[in-house]
This record gives sequence, C-alpha cells and structure tokens, in this order.
Amino acid sequence: MLDFPRWKVRAIWLGVLIMVLLAVPSLLPERTRAQLPGWVPTPTINLGLDLAGGSYILLEAKTSDVATTRLEQMREQVSTEMRRAPRVQIGDISTRGGRLSFMVRDVAQVDAAREKLLSITGGGAGLTGQREWDIEVVDQTRFVLTQTDAGLTQAVDRAMDDATDVVRRRIDELGTREPTIIRQGSNRIVVQVPGLSDPKALKELLGKTARLEFKLVDTTADPAAVLRGDAPVGSQILRYQGTGQPIAVKRNTIISGDQLADARQSYDQNGQPNVDITFDSVGGRRFATVTRENVNKPFAIIVDNQVISAPNINEPILGGRASVSGGFTVDEANQLAIALRSGKLPVDLTVVQESTVSPELGDDSIRAGILASVIAAVAVIAFMILTYGRFGIYATTAVVINVLVILAVMGMLHATLTLPGIAGFVLTIGTAVDANVLINERIREERRRGRSVIQSLELGYKEASRTIFEANVTHAIAGLIMLLLGSGPIRGFAVVLLLGIATSVFTAVTFTRMLVSGWVRRNRPTEIHI
Repeated sequence: MLDFPRWKVRAIWLGVLIMVLLAVPSLLPERTRAQLPGWVPTPTINLGLDLAGGSYILLEAKTSDVATTRLEQMREQVSTEMRRAPRVQIGDISTRGGRLSFMVRDVAQVDAAREKLLSITGGGAGLTGQREWDIEVVDQTRFVLTQTDAGLTQAVDRAMDDATDVVRRRIDELGTREPTIIRQGSNRIVVQVPGLSDPKALKELLGKTARLEFKLVDTTADPAAVLRGDAPVGSQILRYQGTGQPIAVKRNTIISGDQLADARQSYDQNGQPNVDITFDSVGGRRFATVTRENVNKPFAIIVDNQVISAPNINEPILGGRASVSGGFTVDEANQLAIALRSGKLPVDLTVVQESTVSPELGDDSIRAGILASVIAAVAVIAFMILTYGRFGIYATTAVVINVLVILAVMGMLHATLTLPGIAGFVLTIGTAVDANVLINERIREERRRGRSVIQSLELGYKEASRTIFEANVTHAIAGLIMLLLGSGPIRGFAVVLLLGIATSVFTAVTFTRMLVSGWVRRNRPTEIHI
C-alpha cells in the first residue's frame, strides 16, 4: 500500500499541478482574465443568478390553443387522407364547436372513410386506454371527431416539453451563459438568465410564437366581404402587420416553418433589413412546385397569423430560398431570424412574473460564502493539526488540493456555481477530512495492538479504504438522486457535492498516502505520534 514508484509519484504531482493551474482563472477577477494572452486557457466557473445577478421570468402557456391547433391539423390530415387512393368523396369540413365534422357523399364509402380515420387519429393516449379522438357516425353519413380529455392532456404535455426546448434554443442563440429553463407545473416555464440585467429583449423574443406559414391569397374573394370579415369557403381572413388591413388567404398551408433549415438577418437591394430563409430539401421542392404552378398569383408570408407581405409570384422560385421583408428594424429582423431558426412555439407564452436580481446582492452572497469557507477551512485545519500532528498537516494539504481540483473540474465543465453550491463547498471542506480521520484512527488502533509503524500504516490505509469507499458510495447515491430529480439550486448543490466526493477520495486516500510513503522512505521512523 505504501509502495509508490517514481513514475506514479511524478504522474500524481503533474496531475495536481495541472489542476491547480486550471483552477487559477476561476479565482482571478474578470478584468484580470480579460488581460491574459489569447493562447492561455481560461476555464472559468459561471456564476448563477443568485451570485451574478440577472433576470427571472415566469412564462405561462395558453394551453387552450393546443386544442385549436390539433383541430386545424386534423382538418388538414382528414382532407389529405380522403384524397388518397382509394379516394373518398366528402363535403366541406367544419370545425365549429371544437369538433370536426364532414359528410361522406356516397354511403357505400362510409366504411372506407372510417378505416382512413382510424389510421390518422392515433392509438391510445399514454397508459389511459383511451383514444386520442372519438369517432362518431351521425345520420349514417356524417362523421364527427371529438378530442378526448386524455388525448388533449397528452398533447398539452408534449407541447410544453417542446416549448421548453424552443425557449432553451432561443436563449442559447442570445449567447447567454448557463441559463436555467425548467417546467413548473403543467403550463408554466421558469427562465433564469444570469448576467442579463434588462429582460425586455428576452421577453419579446420568448413571447414570439414564430409560426411561419406561406399561403396563397384568395383572389376570388369579394373585397367588400373581406372588409366585413367574411371569407369564402376554404379561406380565412388575416390582417397585415402594422396596418391591420384584412386579406383573404387559403386555409391550406403550402409550406410552413417546420420545413425551415436556416434563417438569417440580411438586407434587401434597398438596404432595408429583412430575413433570408432557407428551406430543407423537402420544403425547397415543395416551394418550387407551388410557385411553378401559381405563376402570376400572389402568396402571403404569415408570421403568427399576421401577414408580413403578399408578393406576386413572377416566376418559379427555385433553390429553396426566400426573403421576408416587412419594414423591420435590424433588431426586429434579427429577433425574427432567431425565433424562426430555433423553431416555432407550439403554444403562446405570456410573461406572468418577472424580476431582476441585482449583482450587488450576488457580491454580498459571494463575500459571505468566501468568509464561511475560510472560517470552516481554518477551523478544520486547526483541529486536524492539533489532533494528528504531521498527519493532520497531510490531511489539510489534501483539503486545499481538493478545493482547487473541484474548481478546476467545474471550470473545465463550465459548470454554474450557485449559493447552494457554495454551501456544498463548505460542506466538502468538512467532509473531505472524514477519510483521513478514519485512516488516522485506524493507524492509532493498529499501533495500540502492538504492530510496527509500517504494518500500522499499511493496515490503516488498507482497512479504512473499504469503509471510506462504502460511505462515499451512499453519499454519491444521494447526490445523484438530487442531480437527476432536482432543479435549480438543488442541482447546483448536487454538482458540487458529487465533485467533492470524487475528488476527496483521491486527495484523502491516494494523495496523502503518497505523502506518507515519501516521508517513511526518507526518515524510516520507528515511532509515529498520531
């Protein structure tokens, strides 16, 4: 146990030295780090909202829109499916009263229509045993589709998960560091962005649904009826962004933002800001086909049910590229581009609560945390040295190395340090010496039994290591559960705790054993005072 070849000693010291150097940038002020040469690696720990200050926003989803969206999607699916071979002749599809209904023109095709509906209305909703849609036949030829509660609940849950992912992508596009985005309850999302003192731009970005659609303009609509808000069958009335002027567009979407590959803020030929969009391969082919078939017809570019522009198709648009112009400012065009390429929100989100945490509060927390850590470290060091002498010095050296290794690993992982994380540091300082206490007490016990110095040291490390391992495994299980199931401050505490467990085992067992081994080889002691 005390046999350390030179290569192993050198490897341990080299590893410790590298970790110490990697921990240094996290201890330097930000201004000092900025002055370091560019080739110097500066892995640093990010500070959480409670330490760095920043913005807190609570978003609430309008989940009633999920039912409307599903109804509209089902209308399009039914219309498409009934046109496929073998074709089923149906009348106009109605979505009044939150239910989808249509007539089958030929009673002999009712069974075929039912089979088609069963194939597109999905199976069971989770583990409830209920279908997502109820299918009912009224008056022999009229089908009525109604969303079940279980199906709607499952759809809302999926929509909230998707919305959380979209919010995360949009915030990442802003270049912020280590934001916290978590679901709260069934219809809320908590967003914490450290270092962001003005949440205005963030609120505008997160509140933008960014539902992009291209639809053909209904040129057959009566202008007077459009002004009254009456749309022909198969069309709908939308309004221009800014002016509010109504326009009739076809209900069927010829291409949507789901087929978008990229969106970038750019400038048109007149130097005005716009958004250049690129479709994926499927969307590009679809866009080329539609524009080829509708030359000299206008089409509407729609974002969040507002018409941005309605240009005329002068010629087929090939290459899968298009441009969205709407009198944007540069910031508006950039925000729209970010929203489009990060994906549309499946539900509308509104800000129901917001707050800004001052960096000064974080500074006070950091000072208090550092003071607590210093006091804890000094108390532990004094106790260990007074109790165990030389072996206490080895243990306190291991504690210092342990803290620096934790800082280095967190810096390399770009982990976020929160106030509970500082509490984890203080706890780590106290628990890091537990292993050395067990080892030292076991060495004392072996000496009382009359064993030699070498035998006592050997058995002390060997027998105590088993207990140390088992104790830290139970610690790690608790920390892992907090990491997986916890959120926010709990996760911050769990990260530091788990890192502290891993590093303390190395420093308390391997590192101190190396120090003891070197001392024994140099001095050949016949007695130890411990």
